[in-house]
Amino acid sequence: MSFLLPHFTPPDFSLPRFSQAPDAVLVPSPKDKVAPEQYHATTIFPEYFKIGGQWLLAKKSRMDCVAVYENGDISIREFRRLKRGDLVVVGRTEDASEGIFVYPDGFSAEEDGPAETFSFRQGRSRETAYSRDYDSLYDLLRHEKEHGYITWVLGPACAFDHDSRAAFSKLVQNGYVNALLARNALATHDLEAAYRKTALGQDIYTQKSQPNGHYNHIDTINRVRLDGSIPAFIEKEGIGDGIIYSCVKKQVPFVLVGSIRDDGPLPEVYGDVYEGQNAMRECVKKSTTVICMATTLHSIATGNMTPSYHVLADGTIRPVYFYSVDISEFSVNKLRDRGSLGVKTIVTNVQDFVVNISKGLGL
Repeated sequence: MSFLLPHFTPPDFSLPRFSQAPDAVLVPSPKDKVAPEQYHATTIFPEYFKIGGQWLLAKKSRMDCVAVYENGDISIREFRRLKRGDLVVVGRTEDASEGIFVYPDGFSAEEDGPAETFSFRQGRSRETAYSRDYDSLYDLLRHEKEHGYITWVLGPACAFDHDSRAAFSKLVQNGYVNALLARNALATHDLEAAYRKTALGQDIYTQKSQPNGHYNHIDTINRVRLDGSIPAFIEKEGIGDGIIYSCVKKQVPFVLVGSIRDDGPLPEVYGDVYEGQNAMRECVKKSTTVICMATTLHSIATGNMTPSYHVLADGTIRPVYFYSVDISEFSVNKLRDRGSLGVKTIVTNVQDFVVNISKGLGL
């Protein structure tokens, strides 16, 4: 089955509600990192701002930020990036009455017929049938490999199993991964698996704890730091398999952001959370599909900077597809509760999920 992107229908700005609306009010930022009173906070949806009689789309958006007018365009900026004097859009309405219009309905909806007044199993849980989700995801990934940018967000559980490491490595090697976002633990245990054949001291295939295995992950970090970098470690220690190995060999960017509980950490890990957020955001800006697996906090962090749409170089507006995969219903629902309203959730073991995706793509 071929994959077709849904068509985006822009607002009809010739309608009186738009043509007669006032320009958005712009107020200078009073000081660095501070927005003016009554600032407009952005959402995940396409947003238009009327400036000089013209409705301008914010092309690179994210939620809980502010809209700044500069150089004839709308820039969406985190509060910490504001400079004194930046012209910030103010107004707390979203219906065009203050020159601000939030537009959640631009993509054509899939028609499944009228909804039943009463029906079972309308939520997403362990009992949900996911066959159609998998088939749709195979089609989406094949499309995105040629036309999009696929960002994966991984928790350490993705590296704890022999088959899931091998399956995800195949995804990287075959062009289904354009960027990887994770923390220190994912990279550490994946490299430990390649270096010592364990993850947190357990054999990655048999799951048997090895003698003094609790040293293995910190020994791995220590060796990487001795060698100077992850690529140097891969070269000097003869590493030849795994997720991070595949990213290095295929030149797929990975962003590792640290946590207060990190061991080491690895040299490439961002210790400054805002530098790490900036690096993550650069990947997210390019993303047309995001898949988060087995990491609640990192999924929420990524979701908070991911809009529901992406503007292509030719001006075409397309949706951003966002998936959250976890064995815990709490984790996937938490992401949706934090504002990622368009997330598609799959409640399953992530090792099984990765293996299914790899096999479903014929890898």
